[in-house]
Amino acid sequence: MYILFDIGGTKTRIASSQDGKTISEPEIFDTPKDYTQGLDRIKDAISKLVGTNQIESAVCGIAGPLDEERTKLTNSPQLPDWVGKLLKEDLQKLLNSKVFIENDAALAGLGEAIHGAGQGYSIVAYLTISTGVGGVKIVDGKIDKNSLGFEPGNMFIEDGRLQDLISGMALEKKYRMKPQDINDARVWDEMANNLAQGLNNIIVDWSPQILILGGGVSNSIPIENVKTYLSKLMKIFPEIPPIEKAALGDLSGLYGALEYLKQTSTL
Repeated sequence: MYILFDIGGTKTRIASSQDGKTISEPEIFDTPKDYTQGLDRIKDAISKLVGTNQIESAVCGIAGPLDEERTKLTNSPQLPDWVGKLLKEDLQKLLNSKVFIENDAALAGLGEAIHGAGQGYSIVAYLTISTGVGGVKIVDGKIDKNSLGFEPGNMFIEDGRLQDLISGMALEKKYRMKPQDINDARVWDEMANNLAQGLNNIIVDWSPQILILGGGVSNSIPIENVKTYLSKLMKIFPEIPPIEKAALGDLSGLYGALEYLKQTSTL
């Protein structure tokens, strides 16, 4: 049996795979802000999924940049108490198996590239807009080589850092309500303009064949407005690449974790 984690800033999803091809119905719970409580919730979820089965290996996606060895978080605005903790070591003790750690957005992008909206493209740019803003570049079906990961949410555009302008945390702080409760079209048009600036930077830096947008907040941003603003911004390339919404929804990270296991030859 294989275990797949997606530890986001708001929700945690944990699933299993018996055959390395299909994914079980995930256990879903609010991600505890306290690290010790988080491990306890993970332990409870694992016990429900595993039963008497033996765990062969696991992949854990988590919100925030990791150290170069992929053993622990080095920063995470959403999960500050998890930063610096020996996550890989603790999970390996908990599961009694080998565990691989990767950024949650990177795994979600991998899942979309292989099984979702990025199928058929060799260079995929994925951006998730949810509690925070993350992303990844996928080349030939693999997370592109990097040192400390990809953090497109930390790029600066005209009015500031992208994550501080369009993330769920930023919107809730500014408007004192959940993003899904904001109904003012002017707000979402402003978000489309900010997002277009960020996508312009991603396009000229990564030169992708397709852009995929994931995360709950992205569903409220009018994609046609984004394309209109982006077309006006793009000056160097003759046209913008296709922009698609993520096809796998909340399961992108779990499918990416399963693909990551396949690529490590542990399946």
